[in-house]
Amino acid sequence: MAVARYERKEVAVSDEDVPQGVLLSGEANVAVRIKLEREARGWSTNALSDRLNEAGHEMNPSAVWRIENGKRRINLDEAIGFAEVFGIDLRNLVGPPQLAAQARAMELIDVVVDAFRETQRANAAYTQARDALDAYLAEHPGIREEADVMVSNAMAEASAKHLFETYGPPTGEHPDEADTSDEA
Repeated sequence: MAVARYERKEVAVSDEDVPQGVLLSGEANVAVRIKLEREARGWSTNALSDRLNEAGHEMNPSAVWRIENGKRRINLDEAIGFAEVFGIDLRNLVGPPQLAAQARAMELIDVVVDAFRETQRANAAYTQARDALDAYLAEHPGIREEADVMVSNAMAEASAKHLFETYGPPTGEHPDEADTSDEA
């Protein structure tokens, strides 16, 4: 069955409402987050239970209340059901509640972490490529100097292009004066 999507409301969370710190256990984070998400939508425990059941995740209102209040543990399948019904990523369901209540912060944190992971993969690929080139050049020392110059020039050009695209021309240089090599 399809799950209806609802607009998220940001919920003000006071220090008294939410246990502090990133070191909370995942289940404690989930319990607080479920309650925040439910209340942000104006749903009762009955309404949330109904939505879970419609989505194929059987749960009664009493179980929702017990989970929210730390009286009952939540299993992975149930956490997946809550994330699905709320329309949020499972990773965000277990995050620190004060950050989780700020949906945009959680989205941006995900973007930063994903970008970091991409840089790690890129660094590993660069290291492998450089190691392969170095191994080849060790076997062919007569071309090392020329190959090193080519690599350095290509990397400098790529870096300059990236800086130009990101920050524009250097200070004092006009965009139409930045590259005249193609005009001769």
